[in-house]
Amino acid sequence: MAQPTVDDDTLDRIFAALSDRTRRRILLRLRSGPATVTELTALAGLSQPAVSKHLKVLGEAGLVRAERDAQRIHRLIELAPLIRAAVFVSRFEVQVDARLDRLDAHLSSGLRPEASGHPSKE
Repeated sequence: MAQPTVDDDTLDRIFAALSDRTRRRILLRLRSGPATVTELTALAGLSQPAVSKHLKVLGEAGLVRAERDAQRIHRLIELAPLIRAAVFVSRFEVQVDARLDRLDAHLSSGLRPEASGHPSKE
């Protein structure tokens, strides 16, 4: 088996960070602009230490960065890692489109599942 590349490791961190619902909610909130841990705590309904742990994972994946503004630290979304993940996923677009086209053709033909050789799941 081939050794993982730096890019593989980066994608692993990105997808691991994105695998958590709370972290995805945090990213969705950061789409609308910077936020403090306190603001994110209210959004997520979690304790400040829990939100800080999620932010640490997001930061290690490069998905968020911290910026100090006087006495506050704001978290901002970083788009480059999301673009990198989207590029990876887009490699499967041709296969997904082909399957969707076959499904559309099958549904348009009006064949019932048992007529196509597949038993019905009714």
